Amino acid sequence: MIDEINSIIEKLEWEEGDDIIVEMAGTQVSGIDVGEVYNKKWQSPIGTRKYNKDAFIIISNQSRRDLTRSQPMDREHKPAHPYEPKKEVKKDAT
Repeated sequence: MIDEINSIIEKLEWEEGDDIIVEMAGTQVSGIDVGEVYNKKWQSPIGTRKYNKDAFIIISNQSRRDLTRSQPMDREHKPAHPYEPKKEVKKDAT
């Protein structure tokens, strides 16, 4: 699996020294204190981590993130389909 991750890093042209973060998603941590007597089928002690069947791994390069804010357009906004307000439909008084 390490070889596959290295192959992906090469394809993306990430460089040595980049801030790469590997995270596990699709997990859940019990946040409820169930005490010492609990139903083991449905409850877990506080702090227990469970991995869902669809858990996945996220690999992100924080060095390559674009954190610049959106900039206003440098031209007048002329949409291809201009906004037209809906026409009011009157109902019959029957």
